Amino acid sequence: MRLLSAAAVALAGAGLAAVSACAPPTSSTSTSTGSGGGVSAAAATSAQALGGMESLVAAATKEGALNVIALPPDWANYGAILDAFKKKYPQIKVTSAQPDATSKDEINAANTLKGQPTAPDVFDVGQAVANSNSAMFAPYKVATFADVPDNLKDPNGLWVNDYGGYMSIGYNAKVVPAPTTVADLLKPEYKGKVALNGDPTAAGAAFGGVMMASLANGGSADDISPGVEFFKKLKAAGNFLPVDPSPATIKAGQTPVVFDWDYLNVAQGKSLQGTTIDWKTVVPQNAVYGGYYVQAINKDAPHPAAARLWQEFLYSDAGQNLWLAGGARPVRADAMTKAGTVDKTALGALPPASGSPVLQTQAQSDKAAAFLKDNWAKSIG
Repeated sequence: MRLLSAAAVALAGAGLAAVSACAPPTSSTSTSTGSGGGVSAAAATSAQALGGMESLVAAATKEGALNVIALPPDWANYGAILDAFKKKYPQIKVTSAQPDATSKDEINAANTLKGQPTAPDVFDVGQAVANSNSAMFAPYKVATFADVPDNLKDPNGLWVNDYGGYMSIGYNAKVVPAPTTVADLLKPEYKGKVALNGDPTAAGAAFGGVMMASLANGGSADDISPGVEFFKKLKAAGNFLPVDPSPATIKAGQTPVVFDWDYLNVAQGKSLQGTTIDWKTVVPQNAVYGGYYVQAINKDAPHPAAARLWQEFLYSDAGQNLWLAGGARPVRADAMTKAGTVDKTALGALPPASGSPVLQTQAQSDKAAAFLKDNWAKSIG
């Protein structure tokens, strides 16, 4: 499970998007240039600066390697995304380190391995971690940069939101009735069956679960307290299950109901097809809370051209549709829908959501995180 600081789910939204905010590498690859003339890959702020995509591909192929970190194969379809990149660029060896690392672990690895060929070239982190560490990022604008809403990217391309989803309730339809609202989970049918994915003071998914419960109970982007009160009631009713859910606990039937991102619950459903578990996903009515992850390039990347090519792939139609195939909501979904390049089947398979997604600023998320730090343990512990 990928954990974030609670504030890492701060967001802002538009359309399908749910919410959000120069030393060269020491490796010899930092001097690689394209036909653009004299611009190093490490200094390139776009493919055009290197002479175009062909020059970028040539420079990345010359480097022959890409280091990624904290990308679990079963998270938002990253396994298929990595395979597709390797197939398209077979001369680039991809090394995927610490698949289950946290966002903060990525930053720590970059600092520890700085100047070494094994340092991460790119980051996939939560918004709060991106905001706190943007000095480590290299500005870069992919070819489709204009498609990304302004509130979901740094204007200079230091970081860009990429994929995300809405908070949801995953449940085993063979064990419990289908919930349509958060309040349904207080019913006797859910006794001892409702799990939250982690500790909301440390895990982004759990934070989102409490925020979703807050929205369903009169809270807002400014007020998470009704969510804490809901979980207090859930525990008092005997319905709250203090078990950290995982694919193993779901498959074993130990956690029949789980608060988690919709793309993770949808992935669980796919992985459990053909088993005794009938895992379904619902985004509760009028309680839509979303979160995005951020892509960024390590300014000290040992393979700066490959790092930039990786970003180009992720924000291409192919990359965005692969996230969509995994149940995640790609940041370019609106633009691709208008252009007719979106995977309509995959888009139609996303769990439906009613109402407008919450727009939460970093300040609002920080306020919520502070409230959880002071109140969660004494309310639920």
